[in-house]
Amino acid sequence: MHDDYGSLLVRQHKSSEAIPEFVEAVKLNPDFAPAHLHLGVLYFEQRDLDRSVAELQRATELAPQNFLAFSYLGSAERARANDDAAIAAFQASVRLNPDQPDVQTPLGQLLQRAGRPDEAAAAFREVVRLQPGNPDAQNNLGLALLQVGDGEGSIAAFKAALKLAPSSAAYEENLGTAYLQKADFASAVAEFQAALQRDPASPSLHYDLGLALKLQDKLPEAVAELRKAESLDPSQPDAPYTLGVTLWQQGEFDDAARELQAAIRAKPDYAEAYYTLGSVLKQQGKLPEAAVALREALRLQPDFAGAHTTLAAVLRQSGDTAGAAAETRAGSELAKQKTNQQAAVFATNSGRRLRKAGDLDGAISQFHTALAAIPDYAPAHFELGLALQQQGKKEEARQEFQRAGELDPHFVPPADK
Repeated sequence: MHDDYGSLLVRQHKSSEAIPEFVEAVKLNPDFAPAHLHLGVLYFEQRDLDRSVAELQRATELAPQNFLAFSYLGSAERARANDDAAIAAFQASVRLNPDQPDVQTPLGQLLQRAGRPDEAAAAFREVVRLQPGNPDAQNNLGLALLQVGDGEGSIAAFKAALKLAPSSAAYEENLGTAYLQKADFASAVAEFQAALQRDPASPSLHYDLGLALKLQDKLPEAVAELRKAESLDPSQPDAPYTLGVTLWQQGEFDDAARELQAAIRAKPDYAEAYYTLGSVLKQQGKLPEAAVALREALRLQPDFAGAHTTLAAVLRQSGDTAGAAAETRAGSELAKQKTNQQAAVFATNSGRRLRKAGDLDGAISQFHTALAAIPDYAPAHFELGLALQQQGKKEEARQEFQRAGELDPHFVPPADK
């Protein structure tokens, strides 16, 4: 039979010979899922990604319980840089079979890249469960927990990674970063210094150490580490930017401006560096140059409230009262929007905690508070839908889920119970 011979060729890694066999098998029986699956895998191996996806999609349609078809489809979509489709396919695969570390890992990485760190952490926890001796799995979990602000959890994960791979400077650096997030600067410094013993030429480690020392107000030591980081890798903007801010704090305005300009050369769209440069120039009384830098910051990031406010002060000092008033209004409006955003996030998080505790009325009140601050805040609509669903108000819940999905397609309603 075509499938038997084709499968043998697949096992022998003779892709070019196997493809015609499976093409013929599909022609003879278009609804034979294994042939579509094998053909999709072979096209994937040959990097014929469009054909691979077409065959694998057909395999998932014909065999919707085949977790391998979904996992291969996810890999092919990932190779096509179609992240949303890859995430959906990988999620379908792990719903059918959660015990797939080789699927949970890329799923977690894609979710991280998509700005969904909570879901990424859940995927990496599964990898840790399945492979407790895998230091990379612990490290990946630590990085995801850092993104969600779980400092204690990330520290535990990085320590577990280091226990499994004690010579890793990268894991030690990540542990130091977790201590930084917790504002435990002394522990962060100790971890970065230990990592530098293993990798003394690492620009990122010198930068991290410089930042930790700066946060301890050890400015001369911080400057030395930041200069070292900059000399090791002049193409990176963070070291000269942080160095510029540190020199500014020390009153070394000319040197600060030079470092900020170096950061901008390394990253021409660095809005924050332009803003800080404008602030330094303003303090030096170089008002025309400050205005140029601040306007460039706003060109790059129009919603930069601080740049509007500082530019207003520069224009006021320059005698441009009308321009100053316009910038003040723009800054005030953006500050109000930021306040509303913070209020919406706080109310939604509070409502989520109440919902999980079973206080549905309290939760719904919080979600309405969030939506009063920002009517188009998708997480609040989604959480409100969950609370309404728990109350049995299916139609109202459906409307909230629909609105959340319209605002952000990542919000997929749960199955109707």
